[in-house]
Amino acid sequence: MEIITHSERETEEAGAALARRVPDSTVVAMYGELGSGKTAFVRGMARGMGIDCRVSSPTFTIVNEYEGKRTLIHFDMYRLGSADELYGIGWDDYLDRGAVCAVEWSENVQDAFTGGEVTVRFEKTGENERRITIGGPVC
Repeated sequence: MEIITHSERETEEAGAALARRVPDSTVVAMYGELGSGKTAFVRGMARGMGIDCRVSSPTFTIVNEYEGKRTLIHFDMYRLGSADELYGIGWDDYLDRGAVCAVEWSENVQDAFTGGEVTVRFEKTGENERRITIGGPVC
């Protein structure tokens, strides 16, 4: 599925729409360059999951957890060099919790994925325009 967004708000709306369709225990692996809309998409996912709090990129903390009607665990793998480092912070434990796991910079930990994840690829096609391509079990 491909979505073209023309604003940060539209990118958030795309995230909300996806979050309403994915079941708990889903990994959402996101790919895209800096500033391509990944964190805005996760903000929308939180809203779509009934979570009402401030969502920001966990660049320095690596993981943020958001609780509401459902649980969203937001990872930023920008600072990690391999899947081994992800396992070192308890990746398996996070997966076992049954939450939706949204992973920014998934290209840095590609070996951690099993093939059953939802993939979301972001491409800047203009100053405010993004091409968001979603693949996996919800398409």
